[in-house]
Order: sequence, then structure tokens, then C-alpha cells
Amino acid sequence: MLSPQTRLEIRVPASIANLGPGFDTLAVAVELYLNLAVTVIEGMNELHFDFPDFKIDGENYIERAFHFAARQRGGSFPSLHVVVHTEIPMRGGLGSSAAATVAGLRLYEAVAGPLPEQGLLNAACALEGHPDNVAAALLGGLTVSCQLADRSAFAVKLDWPESLKFLVLTPQYALATSASREVLPELISREDAVFNLQRIALLLQAVQSGNHSLLREALHDRIHQPYRQKLVPALEEILALDHPHLLGVCLSGAGPSIVGLVENNIDDVEKLFSDAYQKTGIPFTIRRLSAHREQVLVAG
Repeated sequence: MLSPQTRLEIRVPASIANLGPGFDTLAVAVELYLNLAVTVIEGMNELHFDFPDFKIDGENYIERAFHFAARQRGGSFPSLHVVVHTEIPMRGGLGSSAAATVAGLRLYEAVAGPLPEQGLLNAACALEGHPDNVAAALLGGLTVSCQLADRSAFAVKLDWPESLKFLVLTPQYALATSASREVLPELISREDAVFNLQRIALLLQAVQSGNHSLLREALHDRIHQPYRQKLVPALEEILALDHPHLLGVCLSGAGPSIVGLVENNIDDVEKLFSDAYQKTGIPFTIRRLSAHREQVLVAG
């Protein structure tokens, strides 16, 4: 049991899910973080949270995940004071809820002892409903996830090329994942299913082989992006942008963030993104991000 005044820090990365054709399957962790500064305080079985930079809109997913793990394992835990800072925009399509869920599980693990990685993934998947973002937030790097009939999940971690950067345009409005899912059709054609399967295989091969010239075609999708264009202004236009150093474009998760893959001349590509989105009149932020390669960081 940790003694009072013990301090911990937990850092969980954001994630870019789907990557075009990999709907609910692919995700990559990126260097944008949810940070917890934790102090053990007197007493037992109480959590106290401070959010100095922002207000929570809805349920506290960190607390929810912590109590989910505590109920499964049983036993008591020392009371904690948790200060939460985040760089991840909420409802921006960058895995903010997945990061919070993983942070809550890692917080419980920090005070109760190590938990099996598979158990953490299953718990996170049960809370989130799908495995892609939580797998990347847990494992780092590029992850391929598979959800089983009993709602548990497997995930495999792959390396993401260090040279391949993310240019992430995030509009200053929130888009709930539930709203973005509602526009998707219940059924798709065999032709569209085959289209996406081919490009998932091509995408994984392009990333692993270093043949990045394949990425533009590999990021094309017919399962979710065409239907979400009505919710994400300028998505159709930015998906169609053509520049020799823009290797490919995709929607990040459920949106509204839009991602470009770049190795060189990122300034030119950022201007291209900015010029295209300014026409909407919606304020936005553009970030240059690298992949986060390690597992969740917990430090004493």
C-alpha cells in the first residue's frame, strides 16, 4: 500500500484511429498527452479530482475506469488527489475518451499493483465499446485490433516509421463519436468491403516496407469517410488535395480532426491545409505530431 504524500505521474497519449480504411481496427498513438499528477492522501477509497485547465463535459472517464478496475479486483485503495492536465482536444477525434479510460486503469494499477496487459485491454475495450484507440493508448505505436464475439479484444503493436509525421488540423468545435456513428449505413456493398480490405493490406505493407508512395491510395476509404463528410466541413476538399509531399490524407477517428501524412516540406503542406480550411470560416488549430512509441508512462 502506498504511503500518504507519495506522488505519481501518469502520461497517456492521444491516438489517430481508422487511418482511412481501417475502421475500428487501426490506430496509432501520437505525442499529444493526457497527464495526471497524483498524490496519495490520508484516508481510504476516495478519489478527488482537479481540472485546472478545462471543465469536464459529462462523465469523468478516468474515475469511471478506475472504479471499474477496482470492482473487478476487489479490495480497498488509498485515497488520491488527482490533478488532470490535457493537451488532447475533447471530442476532436484524437482519442480523448480512450486516453482518459486508459489513464484510469493505469491509475488503479499504480496503487493496486500490476494488472495483465490483456486484462487492461479487455477492460478498456468494455468501457469504450471498440478497441482501436484504447489499444494505441495502452501499447503505443501502430496497433491492429480485433474484437471477439464476447467483446474481449486482441491487439498487435507494429512500428510506425520515425520519418512519417502527422499534420493534424483540428477545428474548434466538438463532434461526439455517437453523432458521427449515426450517419454510417447499417450495410455496405461487397464491392466497398473488398475496396477497404485491399487498402488495409496495402497500408500495412506501405508502413512496414517504407514504400510510402503507396500511402495515398492506401488511405482511401468507402466505409465511413464518405458518410462523415456532411459533418466535417472541407473534409471532401482536403481528402482530394494534391501535393508531391502530401503522402496521404484521412479523417482522424470519428472527426472532426483531419490528418495529413508528411515526410518533407511540412511547411508547404501545412499552408495547403490551412488555405483549404480557412474557406469554412471555422477557427482551427494545426499540430505537427510524431508517433508515440512506448507504453503508458507511470513515474513515481
